[in-house]
Amino acid sequence: MTAVILAAGYATRLYPLTLDTAKPLLDVAGRTILDRILENVARVPALRSVVVVSNARFYDQFCSWASTADYGVPVTVLNDGSTDNTNRLGALADLRFAVRRYGIDDNTIVIAGDNLFDFELAEFAAFFAAIGADCIAVGRVDDPAQLRRTGVVELDADCRVLSFEEKPAEPRSHWGAPPLYLYRAATLQQPLDEFLRSGADADAPGAFVPWLIERGPVYAYRFDGARYDIGTLESYRAVQALFATH
Repeated sequence: MTAVILAAGYATRLYPLTLDTAKPLLDVAGRTILDRILENVARVPALRSVVVVSNARFYDQFCSWASTADYGVPVTVLNDGSTDNTNRLGALADLRFAVRRYGIDDNTIVIAGDNLFDFELAEFAAFFAAIGADCIAVGRVDDPAQLRRTGVVELDADCRVLSFEEKPAEPRSHWGAPPLYLYRAATLQQPLDEFLRSGADADAPGAFVPWLIERGPVYAYRFDGARYDIGTLESYRAVQALFATH
């Protein structure tokens, strides 16, 4: 299994903190966000490699970080060539870039570089292995305002995904889907290429899911732990305060 960390955004909502520092490299209680992600990912038994997709602006920062990263598997940093928010590729185009440039040909866990989870990603990987199909992760969210800021899914009794809507004005369930996915190797070849050729949204990582569920089964792993989306200065400060007490 390969882990792809999507870290090529410019985090304009966190300015001025992210003017000169990539958001995944911001400190959270003595560890970078990216280190906290990889501490969890590294506990997935099947993990063989990690690919971090950066941009040209922060590429050197990520390379410097990677030079001391020690998670028991190779960590590779890729430069997607973008230089600012106006010419960014978008999350799904970055994923395809990683697949092609690194030559990814195995099952892949895809994680946004600004989300932290306090449940074990190894359990998500075990669910994926048992199901044998593409999977997303979902957690119960009771706050409608929070649901309107994330992906929202409807599930059947077997946790098959029936619908997926990114940031809906009227959420149709209480299942929120963070940017955390496990895709079969084949899904990231022709299906991802076909999706992007269709002119669909390449920016939102969840945009691929509704396209997939029209063509085959996608299942949801229901996690019980918390998810922390570091998208604003307020949420960053809240996460800092929370982890400082752990």
